[in-house]
Order: sequence, then C-alpha cells, then structure tokens
Amino acid sequence: MDAGALRTTVGERLRTARTAHGLSVGVLAERAGIGKGSLSEIENGGRNPTLSTLYALADALGVPLSRLLAEHPGAEAGGPGITARLLETTTDELGTVEVYALTLTPEAVHTSPGHGPGVVEHLLVTRGAVRAGRGGHEAHLGTGEATRWHADGEHTYTALDGAPAAAVLVIRTPAPGLRDRTTPPTS
Repeated sequence: MDAGALRTTVGERLRTARTAHGLSVGVLAERAGIGKGSLSEIENGGRNPTLSTLYALADALGVPLSRLLAEHPGAEAGGPGITARLLETTTDELGTVEVYALTLTPEAVHTSPGHGPGVVEHLLVTRGAVRAGRGGHEAHLGTGEATRWHADGEHTYTALDGAPAAAVLVIRTPAPGLRDRTTPPTS
C-alpha cells in the first residue's frame, strides 16, 4: 500500500471509528488534543499524521493503533526520532496484540502518550542501544535485551551512543471487559 492509499485508508478508518462512537470532529479533536482542522484533513486523506497524532486519536477512540492503520502489514507511521512499521495484528476474545518494527534515530527522544488501561508494551532491541519505558523508569538496553511496561502513562524511546537503533515492539491491549483484571508486568 503506497503512502497516498494509506493516508486515505487511515482517514476512512478514523471517520468510521469516530462516527461509530457518536463523536463530532470537534469532540474527538478536543479529546485527542489536536486541532479540528487537522483532524478534518486527516479524515479526508489530505494530511499525513505523525505517530503521536495517530496514537492520540486511537487512544481517544479506545482502539488499538493498528485499527487505524487498517491492520495492514507494512503500514508505517513516524514522528520525531521514530518510525514504526506494522508487522502483524491479532485480535481475539482476550484483546489485540500488535507487532511493530521500530527504527530509532540517534539521540532523538520520542515521547508517546499513555494508552488505555491495561495496555502493556514489550520491547526487544535488535540493533544498537536504547533507553525506553515509562517516564522516570526507563530501561537502558543493548542488542538482544528486552523490557516491558504498563503503557497507560507517558513513555519514551531513545537510540543511544550516537547510532541508530532497531527494535521489535509488541503492544498488548486487553479486551474492554478484561482491562481491569490485568496484572502489572514484572520488569
């Protein structure tokens, strides 16, 4: 799927989710912390949203990011310091598991807003060195090392040592009825 087709698909998915939740453009824009005009442009496929904007919209709608990316393997979203490429999405009665390949730019800090209740992120560094995790509790990881954290609060990703880094990110989002029964990760 090329970038233009992805923009159009993301816009359609976003509009469908917004109307299914009975939200106006103004209400969703306010909940996501973005401008109404920006949201309208994204819905109409005229604007390429950053990864942070897509997460803010997905979180405001209570859906996994991959839902807005049409669960299309290879779909990419980026922002300052980061590019995320969707590898796989699986949804069942327990929730949704999304798998992304991340590329991190040297020394740029990508800050991700918190996601919904019970969402857990697992990160495995495949190249380079990375600092990642919840604000104030980030782990320093080298190639082959992994960590996980509850992603309901702000968290960051940074490539270290002046070199790009790569990682695999797995995001587990529990089904709505299971969100209050999750156990915190132990790392």
